[in-house]
Amino acid sequence: MKTKITVLMLFCFLNISVFAQEKTKKELKAERELQKQKEIEALLDSKIFVFEAQKVTPQGGRLINLDYNTYFLKFNPEKTTCDLPFFGRGYNVPYGGDGGIKFEGIPEDVKIEKNKKNYRVKATVKGKDDVYDLMFSVFFDGGASLSVNSNNRGPISYDGEIRAPKTKANKQ
Repeated sequence: MKTKITVLMLFCFLNISVFAQEKTKKELKAERELQKQKEIEALLDSKIFVFEAQKVTPQGGRLINLDYNTYFLKFNPEKTTCDLPFFGRGYNVPYGGDGGIKFEGIPEDVKIEKNKKNYRVKATVKGKDDVYDLMFSVFFDGGASLSVNSNNRGPISYDGEIRAPKTKANKQ
């Protein structure tokens, strides 16, 4: 009888320690999520971030996975640079153009809103040949969606993530 009680007590103590570890894992995960949310909020407050496209969905088309992380939009209040692929209908595209959405310009009418689930960033950028309306949906984990509307092309959306721009100190 004593052995049964001893085994039962030992089992209870082991169970309690396992539950205590499980709680700390959940707490650590929650802390990491909160830290990531604060980083994203700081990036959006500074209005300086890089969007890296991973998937693209043209109007009326299907989802296309982008193989390389070479497609980007560098958002900065002083100069925004974009190099994204374009799949869809072009209405008035210059002859001999490369077909992608490439521009540099100063963003205007920048608006940032915070919802329960995400942040919304809206801006208008005048490029050399076109005007681009940008609308970001940035989630608390850093995932983002970008919709681009322009005068000369059909609307298109990209899925990816935002991050801080690489500086000389970050590259080393």
